[in-house]
Amino acid sequence: MGIVSIDDELHDQLRRASKVSFRSINSQAAYWIKIGMLCETNPTLSFTEIIKRELGSAGVAAEPPAESHHDKAA
Repeated sequence: MGIVSIDDELHDQLRRASKVSFRSINSQAAYWIKIGMLCETNPTLSFTEIIKRELGSAGVAAEPPAESHHDKAA
């Protein structure tokens, strides 16, 4: 484990994003780093395709939500 030096503006963005995504600042930074690496090493895949693939490899079934009764009435 090491220390990464980032500018104040990026740190502020990390802090704000971490609140929205319910992560610690360090977890948010690690998430952004991992996603960046995955995007760079898989340039033909979209962000959505990468996330779907990663969820699938973790055993998470990313099924679309079921249609609700309200949706059927419309």
